[in-house]
Amino acid sequence: MTHDEEHEARLLLGALPPVDEDTTARLHARLAAAAQRDGVLDLAYRTLDTPVGTLLLAATEDGLVRVAYDREGLDAVLDRLAEAVSPRVLEAPRRLDFASRQVEEYFDGRRRVFDLALDLRLAKGFRRSVLEHLPDIGYGSTESYAEVAAAAGSPRAVRAVGTACATNPLPVVVPCHRVVRSDGSAGGYVGGSEAKRTLLDLEAA
Repeated sequence: MTHDEEHEARLLLGALPPVDEDTTARLHARLAAAAQRDGVLDLAYRTLDTPVGTLLLAATEDGLVRVAYDREGLDAVLDRLAEAVSPRVLEAPRRLDFASRQVEEYFDGRRRVFDLALDLRLAKGFRRSVLEHLPDIGYGSTESYAEVAAAAGSPRAVRAVGTACATNPLPVVVPCHRVVRSDGSAGGYVGGSEAKRTLLDLEAA
């Protein structure tokens, strides 16, 4: 780390007198760029305002690894990511520009399929099989938990499908909101029932 970067880091950590918000943002952006350049930015994140509330987007160099609703507790999500992925976490919106743009296009009704590199390391075993199937459920369509279980190779694992959807690390992008109960009712959702209905209504329009 150069002298200037060390100075900026001390400012961000509060070791020097506080500066105005614009200066802090500029210093933070330079610190993020330096971390990216030096290969020490393992996990970048940003937040995005959407019709279903604030979403946190996080990405590794391999791809988008986490999308989280505000109701999950964004600080808690970041803490869990630090434990599960890497403690080298930094707010670095630039890495998420492409993903953010696609999410915005989706909510604007201009995108039906996401074209993003995904890092599925947070899903294992059958849960990962479920997540890999979910993008096959077309925009505006739904499948029952039983149908998803069969498609994922374990027809009797209906409850496990529910668990996989409830713990989906990439809601919205990996569309677990398209999985509904056999009677057609929406069922549970990590973002809450209102968010699920908003997404289904958006796709039905």
